[in-house]
Amino acid sequence: MRIKLFRSLPFFALLTAATGCSYYYESKADDMVQRQMDAMVFVKGGEFMMGNPGGWDGSKNSWPPHKVKLDDFHIQKYEVTQGDFELFQAVTGYEHTDERYEKKRDEKPERYEPELPAVASWQDASAFCQWLGKQDGKPIQLPTEAQWEYAARARGQMLRYATENGEAKPDVTMAAGPDRNARDMREYHNKLPLAPGSFPPNPLGLYDMSGNVTEWVRDKYKEDYYDHSPVDNPQGPDEGKKDTYRGENYRVLRGGSYLSFLGNTTVTRRKGGEPLSSEIRGFRCAY
Repeated sequence: MRIKLFRSLPFFALLTAATGCSYYYESKADDMVQRQMDAMVFVKGGEFMMGNPGGWDGSKNSWPPHKVKLDDFHIQKYEVTQGDFELFQAVTGYEHTDERYEKKRDEKPERYEPELPAVASWQDASAFCQWLGKQDGKPIQLPTEAQWEYAARARGQMLRYATENGEAKPDVTMAAGPDRNARDMREYHNKLPLAPGSFPPNPLGLYDMSGNVTEWVRDKYKEDYYDHSPVDNPQGPDEGKKDTYRGENYRVLRGGSYLSFLGNTTVTRRKGGEPLSSEIRGFRCAY
């Protein structure tokens, strides 16, 4: 049976206060913050055609291509791991926003191993990045959608995949997806992402922006936003599409996942509800 140290955070906080373990976890958190900051990669700003200039994605979500100019920024080499996210929870008392989280964790505990990408909602991911920024005194958030694509395409180059050479080679440049000819759905259910950094990085030194987990970005989602996006440092629409039942914002997800392969392009664009997590979703931070 896998022990879930952080399942009851109030109890954990009392336990650590009583035993002196609190200092230990705070020290581990300090080390984690330094490691997260050491993984920030400087990206020189510039101009590029965002959206799908190579026709690599057939959905209308990635259309039309449009000119964007970005200032310099930093973005993390790696997706944040489950272990680092749980450490953040332990020292802050933060609780997941997805009410189904514990049930899903019970059903598939192997997806929640500490070395794998964190299972987080948009709200969870945003909270982690903002906390990281407070520890280091920098305005850290999730990357904007434009920053994410510009970085994945190595400063806007015509790269279909965010791999070392822009190509998708199964288990060479990124993980192969499930066998598309498999008749048994267990082939999909049993798949897992890999530890961040398992394959070579793209030309900027960024890992897994194609083919591990889809990644949350800062922007609200609006289907036709590309038709109206400003040129300079776009931040997404002020008002986006909302979940019909919950009334909550949809946020943009970028990249593909381990359950796909050819669909893991640098322009693949999806949406997800702010408080909802999924085993195929993760994140990295930027400033």
